[in-house]
Amino acid sequence: MGSIGPEPIPLGGEITAQTQRKPRFLCLHGFRTSGAIMEKQVIGKWPRHVTSRLDLFFADAPFPAEGTSDVEGIFPPPYYEWFQFSKDFMDYRNFDECLAYIEDLIIKHGPFDGLMGFSQGAILSAALPGLQARGLALTKVPKIKWVVIISGAEFRKPEVAEKAYATKIECPSLHFLGKDDFLRIHGEKLLKSFVDPLVIQHPKGHTVPRLVDENSLETMDAFLSMMESDIAKTLHDSAEEKSPIVECVVSV
Repeated sequence: MGSIGPEPIPLGGEITAQTQRKPRFLCLHGFRTSGAIMEKQVIGKWPRHVTSRLDLFFADAPFPAEGTSDVEGIFPPPYYEWFQFSKDFMDYRNFDECLAYIEDLIIKHGPFDGLMGFSQGAILSAALPGLQARGLALTKVPKIKWVVIISGAEFRKPEVAEKAYATKIECPSLHFLGKDDFLRIHGEKLLKSFVDPLVIQHPKGHTVPRLVDENSLETMDAFLSMMESDIAKTLHDSAEEKSPIVECVVSV
């Protein structure tokens, strides 16, 4: 597990762009990879002026890979998986244990503002806000504010889908859709489960894409700026609440 964290916030003084904290994300890697691999995928591909505005914690999934990893020969082991599933993605094993594990990660390493996921991690990241809103997951931790979904999809099992996507998910979201991604159709369907999702299109397949074209960078900047503004407002409101109220007594 690894964390790309912010500089300490100075005590006291005005809240500015230099002193406010960064949006903090728990990052959930893809199937049979690892937190270290996702860190290389994100930090290694996204420009510094993007990653420097985020506080990212890359966690390993709870279960060692039960089979061959697609990244063997590209990234070294160990490899992990969040839960196990059937070929038609209709039956899951260790799913409840996975949700409990993620909640424990948040308790131990949080708080986090949001979730960032790739592939299997993206499927989880997209479903958890809806499950949390219905009191079915992450009941011991603060509400998920934002999600970043890279090569995501919906859960297909009705017992999970009916709960996760019962109503449109309101937390702001950023979705990456690859032109040649085998999950693209499912990722497009997932967009319908969110209120006003932001989308970055890229020409690659099932991968964490580089952010190089102007449109992608503009969309990412808009998402980052939205989060930064929200955090600044929260910090400002909190500071005002803590400011002492000075009463002036006038003697006549």
